[in-house]
Amino acid sequence: MSILHVILLAIVQGLAELLPVSSSAHVVVAEKLLGLDPTTPQMTLLLVMLHTGTMFAVIVYFWSQWKKTYFSSGDAFKRFLIRLIWASLLTAAIGEVIIKVIEKTAFKGASKGEIELLFGRLDLIAPALFAAGLLILLAGLMEKRRMGAHEKVYGDSVTMRQAGWIGAIQGLCLPFRGFSRSGATISTGMLTGASKERAERFSFALAVVLTPPAVGREVMRLVKASHAATAAGVPIDLHGSMMMGLLGAVFAFLAGLLALRWLSSWLEEGRWYLFGIYCLAASVVVFGLYHAGY
Repeated sequence: MSILHVILLAIVQGLAELLPVSSSAHVVVAEKLLGLDPTTPQMTLLLVMLHTGTMFAVIVYFWSQWKKTYFSSGDAFKRFLIRLIWASLLTAAIGEVIIKVIEKTAFKGASKGEIELLFGRLDLIAPALFAAGLLILLAGLMEKRRMGAHEKVYGDSVTMRQAGWIGAIQGLCLPFRGFSRSGATISTGMLTGASKERAERFSFALAVVLTPPAVGREVMRLVKASHAATAAGVPIDLHGSMMMGLLGAVFAFLAGLLALRWLSSWLEEGRWYLFGIYCLAASVVVFGLYHAGY
């Protein structure tokens, strides 16, 4: 993997991560086209390092909004923290159960089956993209109906019920490349009655909580793989992998800031449904690439 590869993947990740179109699907497809293996520990670590870059982009972009909404008073912060913990617990519980079930069924009889070994399969990514597209399209159509009826959604933050649904859906997104996390969680918030702005802010706050554990999981996976590779006489360059990841994080941060500005403007202009159409079209393209042998 060259520095050019890392920069290209970082730009793809940064632009797609914060848009509801599944950055993972786009990065996996880009890796396939570049002749890289998305399932290797080095590549999955790079992916979560790119997520780290976009996490910092989220913090920089949303900080002023979070201060006004979530940190305006001790009571506001307490309400936000309770909802954040509730949603994160549901994400962890549901996501971990699904991952374990998949690993026990898809790799039945294998000594070391990991969910990451399925991440490069375009035949699984395509239907996940399609499902995300349908959810986004449904939320977008409901948004247009609300706008036509001049309905207003009140409240400074999401409710406990809305936070629970957002956290649960985020848990469903964890094992599946292509099932856009931001697209699914923001759409879920909208479908449960939250305004799109509230859902967007809360969804990206959840992303900040989710990223560090994901980074830790992949670092541990790479370390284990490095020990196994060293024992087999083909050591992995851990230092080089981390340096590449840090470089990618910087470029993903810059691209992520651009993507957030675009996302917010589209949310404000009532164009959410167009992301759903894009995901549906992208699923067809991914299916085509799979049948072409990628």
